[in-house]
Amino acid sequence: MSGPLVVLGDALLDRDVEGRVERLCPDAPVPVVDGPEERPRPGGAGLAAALAARAGRREVVLVTALAGDEAGRELAGLLGAAGVQLVDLGLDGATPEKVRVRAAGRTLLRLDRGGEAGTVGAIGAAGLRALALADAVLVADYGRGVAAEPTVRHALSELPARVPLVWDPHPRGATPVAGVRLATPNHAESARLVPGVRGDGLAAVTTRARAVAERWRAAAVAVTLGARGALLLGGDAPPLVVPATPAPGGDPCGAGDQFAATATALLADGALPSEAVAGAVAAASAFVAAGGAAAVPLDGQGGQGDAPPDGGAGAAASPATGWERAEAVIAAVRARRGTVVATGGCFDLLHAGHVATLRAARQLGDCLVVCLNSDASVRRLKGPGRPLVGEADRAAVLWALESVDAVVVFDEGTPEATLDRLRPDVFAKGGDHALADLPETALLASWGGQAVTLPYLPGRSTTRLVKEAARRANH
Repeated sequence: MSGPLVVLGDALLDRDVEGRVERLCPDAPVPVVDGPEERPRPGGAGLAAALAARAGRREVVLVTALAGDEAGRELAGLLGAAGVQLVDLGLDGATPEKVRVRAAGRTLLRLDRGGEAGTVGAIGAAGLRALALADAVLVADYGRGVAAEPTVRHALSELPARVPLVWDPHPRGATPVAGVRLATPNHAESARLVPGVRGDGLAAVTTRARAVAERWRAAAVAVTLGARGALLLGGDAPPLVVPATPAPGGDPCGAGDQFAATATALLADGALPSEAVAGAVAAASAFVAAGGAAAVPLDGQGGQGDAPPDGGAGAAASPATGWERAEAVIAAVRARRGTVVATGGCFDLLHAGHVATLRAARQLGDCLVVCLNSDASVRRLKGPGRPLVGEADRAAVLWALESVDAVVVFDEGTPEATLDRLRPDVFAKGGDHALADLPETALLASWGGQAVTLPYLPGRSTTRLVKEAARRANH
């Protein structure tokens, strides 16, 4: 496939005003924001398009309606800088703006401008041509009229028979056209659509998803559940639940747009809906952990690490094992003046001794980052027969532990270079090591950190497990 990915919907101008808070106002119990710096960015369907373009997978076209005011011109410039091709239907009204006042990564106040929706122009030849060439279309409906405009709806109604159509709905938006490949309401939206079903459990979510699919005549419905991930229901298959990677301290603003844009791109590449939803949950988790919409570079300079992961069983592991995830976790802990703990090791054939040591390390602070020896590093340390488990699987198993917040892989024999980048407050090493013999001790002390040792459970070791398995195999 060589056609564009088309995003159609309502674009907004978002502004983040970021400052620092160190005191309260003397005449009211409100924080004083010092040194505010403003950062504008596309919002709504504009953000979805910018995120799709940032992934660098294909050409991205945004069909939207912009007003001729200053905010509309600024938004058009931001979209162009993000690598998005714009088809403007024209908006008789004001460009909507949303302003977030923030400090230390937290939103203190939101101001909305341009609340009344204007009149959207007809789709026109340029919009029809974009839809005709598209490999997939995402409707990012923000309830301001683009998806409800009659000529737009007629053009969208002809798409499901030809290309994947994903519909990200809005409570004040249009009803999806019949036959969409994937509809992506969030939990609150699905509850609003099916008010007779009570509860937040998976049985209730499944019942609502089935009702929504029948009402909208959608091939599949993925209900996004925030920190719980997403539930996919399609046809007669049992529901698929895709858990999210935890993102403590992350910013969820824009996560739904990241989810929808990733799912659409994966469907355009031929992925099954289950693969698209798995990849979308992984991408949204990484997006939140990295700081959400406020942290997205929109100058067209996104790198390979910015691309959404491919669908498939292994996709969900990637956000947990990268530097982006580790640095986001550390930044969140530092923002609340917490203690960052790191540990390191091979963790080949994870056993009870490892688990106990990791749990003890996590109790020393507010997050735990595991520095994991790569496969090549393990071979140099343990011999050509090791590791028994590859680094990707070792990282995934570590990540599944409640005590582990992030995993980074390093190639050296010892993790000094990795620790120098992470700068933890505490480095905890398991086993019978003397602190004087650990090269990490002096390194931690150089920035005021502390290296400590933790005991292993007696009688537990990977080497012992390997020898015992070999003995039993020979008898």
